[in-house]
Amino acid sequence: MVERIKSDALNELLKAASDPTRRAILTLLAQNGPMRVTDIHCQFEMSLNSVSKHIKVLERAALVVRRTEWREHLIEVQMGPLSEIDRWFAELRSIWDLRLDSLDTLMTQGEDTDD
Repeated sequence: MVERIKSDALNELLKAASDPTRRAILTLLAQNGPMRVTDIHCQFEMSLNSVSKHIKVLERAALVVRRTEWREHLIEVQMGPLSEIDRWFAELRSIWDLRLDSLDTLMTQGEDTDD
């Protein structure tokens, strides 16, 4: 049986990944590597403050890290935490696999008794 999800980290990951703008920021960083906050901002039609707030949510979920070089803040994507989401989905898949196997067994037994 799958244990209940107790992870605050998983909750933060799902919350962060639920927003299309934050997913777009992650994709942008994955494609381009580390970027300055101002360069990320140029890709979106919103204020710098709004982009910064999205980045902070991603930081809390550990999906990005901020590195300061002199006066520039570079944001870098961290793919490792996504394994937590993958693990959770794998548990869900295993539940469905068991249920489908049970259904298959029931249907196969029903075919055998219809003769």
